[in-house]
Amino acid sequence: MALFNFRRKEESAPATGSLEAFLKGYSIEVMPRTAEKVESFRDILPAGTRVYIAHIETPIEDMVATAARIKREGYEPMPHFPARIIKDKATLFDWVARYKDVGVRQGLILAGNPAAQVGDFASSMELLETGAFTGFERLHVAGHPEGNRDIDPDGSDRMVMEAARWKSAFAERTDARMAMTTQFCFEAQPVIDWVNRLQAEGIKLPVHIGIAGPAKLQTLIKFAIACGVGPSLRVLQKRAMDVTKLLLPYEPTEILQDLAAHKAANPGFGIEQVHFFPLGGIRTNAQWVTEHGGASGVPASVSA
Repeated sequence: MALFNFRRKEESAPATGSLEAFLKGYSIEVMPRTAEKVESFRDILPAGTRVYIAHIETPIEDMVATAARIKREGYEPMPHFPARIIKDKATLFDWVARYKDVGVRQGLILAGNPAAQVGDFASSMELLETGAFTGFERLHVAGHPEGNRDIDPDGSDRMVMEAARWKSAFAERTDARMAMTTQFCFEAQPVIDWVNRLQAEGIKLPVHIGIAGPAKLQTLIKFAIACGVGPSLRVLQKRAMDVTKLLLPYEPTEILQDLAAHKAANPGFGIEQVHFFPLGGIRTNAQWVTEHGGASGVPASVSA
């Protein structure tokens, strides 16, 4: 199975029914500094899009201001809460209160970079146990189809799966809607196998699969290294050895078509939505989705 679509834009495959349905309700991620460059999100995204706000060395004031703007423009902001950059429980409750004041009712709860730990929290589970998110309508947590060496240094996924079971159990005792949003991936079959394994082990969290949006291959490699992407990185490096492929843009067409076809053939398959990391720019990503039949907004079946 081919891993990438390196065709030029004018040669892109037309949208299929299964891909259009699979892209329905997609979400997308921004950072405050990239959001500042967007004059109007209404010119880029359909109303109702869930917009994650990445918290990377960003003052909380800038995070809240970005969330407020996204909410005003008709979107659902979902800020990150990285446990390891939050000093203590008082800081966490302060952040949550600030977000609630501007209409935020959704959050992505994750551990963050181990080297960046500054205070009392080391995991998303510790944040969830505080009760700080009472009143939130949606709480998403991190998923790792290729594992995570920060969590399992030995290369296994023992601790990752243990955490997933805990998060699934937590979802059963909270009023919030929960889902597992994953790191971006590049090959469909390992994702399919991982999602099926979650279901087989009784982990009931729906999956919002992370997908890298259209970007230059060089850009993709840079972000893949920074984000700790697993076996997929070797594939990118191999591709980079071919100058003809290096010069062509990466598009996520093939992995999405493969996942969409599997979902269409297996309606109970655990991927609920697609979440885009717009590594080549949010406008470029949104245009690509539109050209491939995608519509945003939250489908009725998964609305908060």
